[in-house]
Amino acid sequence: MKIQWNKRAMLMHLLVMTASFSFAACQQNGKEEKSNQTVTAADTASSASPEYAGHDVTFTDENGKAVSLKSLQGKVVFINFWATWCPPCIHEMPSIHKLKQSFKGNDSIVFLMVDVDGNIKKSKAFMEKNKYDLTVYAPAGEIPPNFLGSAIPTTVILDKSGDMIGRMEGGRDYTSPEMVKALNELVESN
Repeated sequence: MKIQWNKRAMLMHLLVMTASFSFAACQQNGKEEKSNQTVTAADTASSASPEYAGHDVTFTDENGKAVSLKSLQGKVVFINFWATWCPPCIHEMPSIHKLKQSFKGNDSIVFLMVDVDGNIKKSKAFMEKNKYDLTVYAPAGEIPPNFLGSAIPTTVILDKSGDMIGRMEGGRDYTSPEMVKALNELVESN
């Protein structure tokens, strides 16, 4: 019961954090559209998001090394779907970098920056040019629709059990006190 309460508390933090903001998001075809930030939460009573239950979601890094979400269970996972041509994606990148830096040395949280175009070479050059300490990944297969709809940036947060705690569309400031507090609570949970 305590774990479910922590998940509900995290959901409330995410919902409150995003309720009053509106940012642009990019459609995956490259056209920009105005959209409200949204948070979609997985059912906290379920043990896995039904859209990907039974199979694993895998990403590859620049060296072709695969990382699966199943292999990351026991850690909080912050997944950001983005592209170098997406202005809101680029705009939120400094705050994601700063957020990751605030967890430096903490092995209980993982940041996956997933280039939806799969152009790791271009994405890595972008990260290096801007001095962001963010490792780029590409999808190694189909991305479940409950992870990524039709707009980027989209961020998905998984708890240590691999349950989706939140899904946020649109650019935002990830250094907000509410986000940092919510992630700290997840990292510190059992």
